[in-house]
Parts: sequence; structure tokens; C-alpha cells
Amino acid sequence: MTDIAANAPGLQARSAPAVSGDRPRDGGRFALVDLSPIAGSASRFGHLAQWRGRALRVGVPLLILLAWQLSSWLGLVAPEVLPPPTAIYAAFVELIVHGDLQEALPVSLTRSLVGLAIGGTAGLLLGLFAGLWRTGEEIFDAPLQMLRTIPFIALVPLFIVWFGIDEFAKIVVITAATIFPMYLNTYAGVRGVDPKLIEAARTFDLSRSQTILHVILPVALPSVLVGLRYAAGVSLLALVVAEQINAHSGLGYILNVANMNQRSDIIIVGILVYAALGITTDLVMRALERLALPWRPNIALD
Repeated sequence: MTDIAANAPGLQARSAPAVSGDRPRDGGRFALVDLSPIAGSASRFGHLAQWRGRALRVGVPLLILLAWQLSSWLGLVAPEVLPPPTAIYAAFVELIVHGDLQEALPVSLTRSLVGLAIGGTAGLLLGLFAGLWRTGEEIFDAPLQMLRTIPFIALVPLFIVWFGIDEFAKIVVITAATIFPMYLNTYAGVRGVDPKLIEAARTFDLSRSQTILHVILPVALPSVLVGLRYAAGVSLLALVVAEQINAHSGLGYILNVANMNQRSDIIIVGILVYAALGITTDLVMRALERLALPWRPNIALD
């Protein structure tokens, strides 16, 4: 065993130095020493770190809410400018009791999902076409790279002129916003495949279609799912903009009515609902990534 340790630099680096007063055995060669931590202490520290993380996740938002409420009670912030959490909760209950929120959520989610489905599919197909074939890159990459630098908010007046102020214009806004994240990540995932894998596929006499199906697409799948996750978040951002276009239903309609009535508490409720939708969407996309990529490691630094 000591001969192996002496001839392998990696093993030498992990071996322990000689204890003071002891001489290295075998002419200065190091012996392998088990330096693994005790399981009990490792488990104990792991539980402490886990509870510390949970306490911080819960405690910090609670402290922010407490400071917010105290600033309102002490008169440091006017309720008309920033209502306290108790007033916002009362406004939330008001929307629930009147049924406004229950009617608005399905409408807004339908707009977001339809726009995401159309824009995500278009971005996926364009990314695959540009990533797999040079002709596709020459045709689509340059125009899409130029268009993606234009904020989709700036296109809203033009979309109103082209598509009117009905439901179709709202879907177009969300679709235009979600194409580019999906395209960029799909294109980068396909072009980022290791050339050695392509050479291995040729060695095994795989056809072009088999190479795409069994090598390129599985390797590019993590990047594609990141694009889908990003596009889902962008669809909610675009939803906020789209529902300002003559909306007669949905969360945007609630916010417009609250703005006209100067109900800042309901406006904050609507913002929090948008945030909750974003968090829920992100959790769903994370679960989808875990199901589709069970082999990918999940590594984080302490």
C-alpha cells in the first residue's frame, strides 16, 4: 500500500504528514491514513446547518414584516404611501370574499401559459434549427440576435397598431418575450456538445438522425430546460405589461381599477400575487428539471 501512495501524487497529497516525534516509515514515504470525519459529528453539524438555514429563511422575512408594521404604527410611513401588512392582508381577504381574485387568476394564467407555449415552442425549434444546421444559423441567428436587444415593452405600441387591443395582442406580447430565452439556451446547448461525443457516435456508425436523437439532444437538454425555466419567468413579466392593454379581466384589470380608486393596498396585493405566481412557476420548473435530469448532481458550497 505504501508503494502505491509513494508513486501516486494524488494519494500523497491526501496522506497525513508524520506526527511530531515519529519518523516516516519506508525511507520517508507516507502511509495512507483514514481522515474521514466521524459520522456522528458530521450528522450533527449537518443538522445544525440545516436548522440554521431554515431559521434564516423564515426569520428574515418575519423581521422585515415586523419592521414594516412598526414603521406604520409609529407614523414613520404614511398608510397612503405604503399600507401596513395588516391593511394589505385585509385587502387580500376583501378580494377573496368578493371573488375577484378567483376570477382573475385563471384568466391571467391562461394568457401566460398560451404565450409561453407558443413562444417556447418557436424558440425551441429555431434554436434546434440554428444549432444543428449552418444554414439555419445563417438565416435566423443574426436577425434574432438583433431583435432580442429590443425591449418587448417598447414593442407594445406597435403591437396595438398591428393587432388591436383585444386578447390576441396580449398573447402576442407574451409570445414575443418568451421566444428569445428559449432560442438562446437551446442554441447554446446544441453548439456546446463536446466534439468527442460526436466522434464517438461516428465510431459506433450512428446515422445523423441517431446522433441528434441519442447524443446531441440529451446533452443539450439541461440548457434547454434552463431556457424553459427562464422563459416561464419572462412570461409572467410580459403578462404584467400585456394586461395593461385594455384589460377587462385578469390581475391587470384589478390593478387598473385599484389605481383609478387609489387603493394602494390592493395594488400591493396584486404585486404579491404576481410574485407568488413567479415562485410557483420556478418551483414547477425545478421539479421538471429533477424529473428530466435525475443523473445531474446538485452541488452547492457552504
